Amino acid sequence: MAMKKVLMLLKPSHFSLPPSSTTHPLIRFLESRNKVHHDAINFCQAILRKKSFEWKALMRNNLSHPINDVDLVITVGGDGTLLQASHFMDDKIPVLGVNSDPTQIDEVEQFSNEFDATRSTGQLCAATVENFEQVLDSILEGQIVPSNLTRVITSVNAQRLSTYALNDILVAHPCPASLSRFSLRIRKNDHDQPCSPLVNCRSSGLRISTAAGSTAAMHSAGGFPMPILSQDLQYMVREPISSGAVPDFMHGFVKHDQTMHTTWSSRKGVIYVDGAHINHTIQDGDIIEISSKAPTLKVFLPYQLL
Repeated sequence: MAMKKVLMLLKPSHFSLPPSSTTHPLIRFLESRNKVHHDAINFCQAILRKKSFEWKALMRNNLSHPINDVDLVITVGGDGTLLQASHFMDDKIPVLGVNSDPTQIDEVEQFSNEFDATRSTGQLCAATVENFEQVLDSILEGQIVPSNLTRVITSVNAQRLSTYALNDILVAHPCPASLSRFSLRIRKNDHDQPCSPLVNCRSSGLRISTAAGSTAAMHSAGGFPMPILSQDLQYMVREPISSGAVPDFMHGFVKHDQTMHTTWSSRKGVIYVDGAHINHTIQDGDIIEISSKAPTLKVFLPYQLL
C-alpha cells in the first residue's frame, strides 16, 4: 500500500490523583490505565518516526472536519476512538485501530469483589503495542487489506443526517421513563411493495444496529451477533408494552436492499447516533428512513473477526 501521509488520532486521558487516596486499589488501577495508555502512544509514535512517510498526531476531541488528504488513519485508544474517527471518514481512507489498554483477565478476576477492572475491549482494533509494527508493515507491504464495514444512513423528512452510524442508532423519547410511540414498516428499495405489515409500537424506543454493532447494546438486549461483513441491519423494539397482532416484527432484520420507514408519534424524540454525543431531535409526525445505503468504512480488522 502506497503511503505518503498518516493521521494518528489519540484518545485523551485526563486523570489526576486525589492526594488522600493514593493507596486505594481503584486509584492505583486508574493510574495504571493512564500510564499504559500514554506508554502506548509513545511506543506507536516511536514506530512511526522510523517510517518514511509523513504523519501527524491529533487528539480525537479536536477533530471537527472531514478527514481527507491522508492515506491511513491510525486510532490509538479503543473502539470509542475508532468510532469517533469513523464519523469524519468516507469510504476511501482505511483506518487501523490500536487498542492501547487491553483488558487483563487475571486483573478482572483479582479485583472482581472490589470494582470492575475491565479495560478496553477493542473489538475492532487489529493491533496492540505487541504487534503494531508487524501489522503496520503488513499493511505497507500489501499483505493485509481493509474490510468494508456497513454503516447506517438515516433521513428525517427526506433530509439526510450528516453522520453515518458504524455501531447503531437509537430512536427514543429523551426521557427514559417516557413512552415512545411510533410505527414502522420495511420496504424494498426499488419499489413501494412493503416487506412487512405496518407495526404500531408503544415502547422504550427503537434500536437499529449494523453487524459491527450487533455485539454491543443489541446483543445485551437479546439480539444476535451478526457476521462482521454482513450488509444487513438488525432492529429491535425496546421493551414493547404490547406486541399486538405482529409479535414477529418486534425484532428482525432490514436487508441490504430494504429501508425501514418509521413515523414518530410522540411529542418529543431523539435519534442517537453511536451513543449519546451525536443526536438529532425529532417531533410528532416526522418520517424517519433507515437503511444500510451509507458509504462503507474501510477497517483493518483483527484476524479473529474474519
